Amino acid sequence: EVQLQASGGGLVQAGGSLRLSCAASGFTFDDYTIGWFRQAPGKEREGVSCIDGSDGSTYYRNSVKGRFTISSDNAKNTVYLQMNSLKPEDTAVYYCAASGITQWRPLAPGAFEYDYWGQGTLVTVSS
Repeated sequence: EVQLQASGGGLVQAGGSLRLSCAASGFTFDDYTIGWFRQAPGKEREGVSCIDGSDGSTYYRNSVKGRFTISSDNAKNTVYLQMNSLKPEDTAVYYCAASGITQWRPLAPGAFEYDYWGQGTLVTVSS
């Protein structure tokens, strides 16, 4: 059974950091692209970052470039999203998802369908 478990959210002050984790079971990251998405209250879901498990290529949306870093630990089958210099506008429920599509270029989390989704983890950044 395929499962994605997102964790690591919480309440942090502006300028602080959080690290989100997406632990997977039932498949190996090498064959998947893992994406992080977020949805703020009253807003549409947006792609934040993704990593192509086949070659480690990454993507970041402009608003998080230089502040967020996506990485994977294939031995633990876990993808991380390190979020630094957090801003109130980063407040949202963050979701991880896995797509069986790899080597898609240009790489972007919203460019293709995802097969599996984890439950969300809430990130709240206070000003």
